[in-house]
Amino acid sequence: MISYLRRVFVESWLGRVTAIVIFLAFVGWGIGDVMGYMGDETDVVAKVGQQQVSADDLATALQSELPTIARRMGVTDPSQIPLAMQRQVAYQILHRLIGQAELLNTAQKLKVVVPDSAVRDEVFSLPYFKGANGQFDRASFNQKLRDRGLTEQRFLDMVRNDLTTRTILQPLAQAGSVSDTMLQRFLTYGAKTRVVDFVSIPFDAQPTPKVPDDAVLQRYYNNHPWMFRTPELRHAKIVVLSPQTVADGITLGEADIKRIYDEQKSRYDVPETRDIQLITLQDQAQATAIANAWKVGGNWQAIQNSAKDAAAVEMPNARPATIPSATLRQAVFQAPEGQVSSPLKTESGWAVFRVTKITAPHTTPYEDAKKDILSQYRAAVAPSVAGERKRKLQDALAGKGLEAIPADLGAVATAGTLDAQGMTADKEPAPLPASGKLREAIIHQIFTQKPGARATLVDGPDNSSFAVEVDTATPAAPRTFEQAHADVLAAWQAEARKHAANEQATSLYLAAKNKQALGTTSAPGAQITRDAAFSFAKPNKNIPAALMDYLPRMQPGQTVMAEDDGHFLVAVVTKLFVPNPPAPADGVQRLKDSLAQADSDDLVASYVEALSKRTPPHINERAVMATLSATGFGGEATP
Repeated sequence: MISYLRRVFVESWLGRVTAIVIFLAFVGWGIGDVMGYMGDETDVVAKVGQQQVSADDLATALQSELPTIARRMGVTDPSQIPLAMQRQVAYQILHRLIGQAELLNTAQKLKVVVPDSAVRDEVFSLPYFKGANGQFDRASFNQKLRDRGLTEQRFLDMVRNDLTTRTILQPLAQAGSVSDTMLQRFLTYGAKTRVVDFVSIPFDAQPTPKVPDDAVLQRYYNNHPWMFRTPELRHAKIVVLSPQTVADGITLGEADIKRIYDEQKSRYDVPETRDIQLITLQDQAQATAIANAWKVGGNWQAIQNSAKDAAAVEMPNARPATIPSATLRQAVFQAPEGQVSSPLKTESGWAVFRVTKITAPHTTPYEDAKKDILSQYRAAVAPSVAGERKRKLQDALAGKGLEAIPADLGAVATAGTLDAQGMTADKEPAPLPASGKLREAIIHQIFTQKPGARATLVDGPDNSSFAVEVDTATPAAPRTFEQAHADVLAAWQAEARKHAANEQATSLYLAAKNKQALGTTSAPGAQITRDAAFSFAKPNKNIPAALMDYLPRMQPGQTVMAEDDGHFLVAVVTKLFVPNPPAPADGVQRLKDSLAQADSDDLVASYVEALSKRTPPHINERAVMATLSATGFGGEATP
């Protein structure tokens, strides 16, 4: 009920519903021990004390929420959600309704009563029901309830229940807090910074050894038989229907393209834009100090760190209209590139800025924009078009199989031979009409489907569908030494280059471990990076992931050697420190607010969980399944 109400009027009072936090307590709550209620009635799906969750409540919530969940999963219709997931989502929705029933049951025991005047004030305050004069409008109220299929009494009951649960939960939610000690521990943990020197030694950069005699290669061949086999090959016919395959057939009239061009004029008629670094302060003396320091040092990051109690922001591609202050706007668009400004008095304080890039105005003519507009339109509507045509493709497959696919569907058919890695017999990528996860799904289907089996439509990722028919399968077989000679030589040489890189890295690692510092190396292709800093709060994407498995636990002077895809890595932690201050003031406040909110959520979730133990809910499985079946969401009718 609360869930449905929030979605009906989400635009007007989403931020006002404190009771949303009870959802957290029930997302992972199992139902194995609350199935005691198994009556014959099917109009009540659950009972909590004196409160009931009706089948109508569950059906309404399902019909309201599942379409949104389906869109988030990238499908156009809830029926496309897998059956098992439909039922899982349905039970999570049911648990949320049970959560409200627990709270209403507790409110009844505590004799919490919401007066009619409070309900009236709440309804009258909702912008959703206000007329042009900004006041509650009875005609608008009645019309919107009719649009949502709600009676006035049911809506008022929903509002009353929401106010009741808020009365119970708000004191708990407002009690959340975080101590200064805990806050400081989190800050220190996140800001603790390690400085690292590391080297990367690539395998491929090492010298290629001389060709050995065949006895050496024969031994390598004998020791690695799995490397020198012809893979299983399958010849398959494939048809793919996806947003990409239907996109080229989607058209848009000239008038519509022109209308979109006119509506998006600001996108195609771009005035001069500027990239800006801006600091705003309330104190003139501090603004002067910041400007002077910035002019001398020129380092934006350092200036941000030193500008305490100031707001620092970067504005890429700023247009005049994006700067609300007329004084600042005029100054910014008259300033030369790269020069730090003097303190500027604006309507909201003092500003210091630097223009880092100036982009001249430019206009894209209609004829040049047409292709871009059509491409965007196709990308927007192609997923729904592919979903609509799926049924026709399914019917065609059921009728005459892959031999009679209608040309107007936008499906693409192909046939060929490939292995389980998607490569042809010539070691080239098979030209499938798909990429990414869809390509992987097609290849997987080809190598799991039995040869000769009839093609059936398979749901792929991102609103795609495909079908395959495997004609023949050639089993994998070992190649003779003579057949694999070139591959054996290449594999032996690659192994030798890797071994050489390993020796270089091991030597460097042992030296660094003794000296607690990374020295130099003459290894071919080696790249040394020094003074790379990182913390949990500020990760460094330039440090290889293979090293990050170890570095966060290491102390200064400790050394590690690791391997990633094609490189050996050696790293030494050179420094460990906590910045002072550990974070900007606004960052500290955000962390404090976040921890306090988490504490509030825990208090509320614990309270609702305690209520469920004191008054266990009884779920009528028969009624639940009947409701799911009636609404078409994964249930089975019970005779």
